[in-house]
Amino acid sequence: MADKYHDTVAKSQVTTDDEKVKSEVERIMTKHLDENRTPEVLKQLLNFIDLTTLNATDSPQSVAKFTERVNAFESEHGDLPGVAAICVYPCFAQVVRTVLEVSEVNIAAVSGGFPSSQTFPEVKVAETALAVEGGADEIDVVMNLGNFLDDDWEEVCDELEEIKHSCRNARLKVILETGALATAEKIRAASVLAMYSGADFIKTSTGKGYPGASLEAVYVMAKCIKEYYGATGRMVGIKPAGGISTVEDALGYYTIVKEVLGEKWLTNEYFRIGASRLANNLLSEILGEDVKFF
Repeated sequence: MADKYHDTVAKSQVTTDDEKVKSEVERIMTKHLDENRTPEVLKQLLNFIDLTTLNATDSPQSVAKFTERVNAFESEHGDLPGVAAICVYPCFAQVVRTVLEVSEVNIAAVSGGFPSSQTFPEVKVAETALAVEGGADEIDVVMNLGNFLDDDWEEVCDELEEIKHSCRNARLKVILETGALATAEKIRAASVLAMYSGADFIKTSTGKGYPGASLEAVYVMAKCIKEYYGATGRMVGIKPAGGISTVEDALGYYTIVKEVLGEKWLTNEYFRIGASRLANNLLSEILGEDVKFF
């Protein structure tokens, strides 16, 4: 199919050979993982977390308590960096905005018919606008995978552009659901389309229903971000999410981002990890005792 969307993806030089991606990831891990196992990196990783609660049982009361823990962290562990953001369903953005006292922590809201993206485009746009109005600094939406897999890439991009417009000053994170895409070829195409549609971040997964993040997916996404930055001068962030709970997991993603994208991306402005359990595990490792703070 010849159109500007397929042409743009076709111009990408990022590898779509899954075996090559796998061996490159293995090489990076073997060579560089251990050098990042330091107290400084662990503290950095804490500062990259989007602390997430996305449960059917969430309520204004439970989300307020969740937010209070982030407030308490600053007073109890003032010597450690806090998390980057609190990530909630869009209807709770206002609750977090009301309760949150730590100015360095952003409010992220999932939107756009999360986690399936299966609703009317008008609903996605309206939901995003309401979340931003409620106080969200960042919006996480799932790319329309059905249209993507049907090769209707114009529809995919038009919808993302409308959602981006609806974000106003909030940053847009586009979830590719890499576990459903599965191949380097599809992950590359989705990454390119998301960035050219205005994504400020590209994110691996929802953590709902499909395999979560993988080192291979993040490697391909990082290579696409690097290529896009070379072509446009615009830095796009990266967010592994879905099933990331151990310190070892987090170090692996850190290592990929550092080796492919470089030091410039190692701030929470451009690198996030979506997680609910990781913060306690990192904290336990940093403090040398079992901690269940969040």
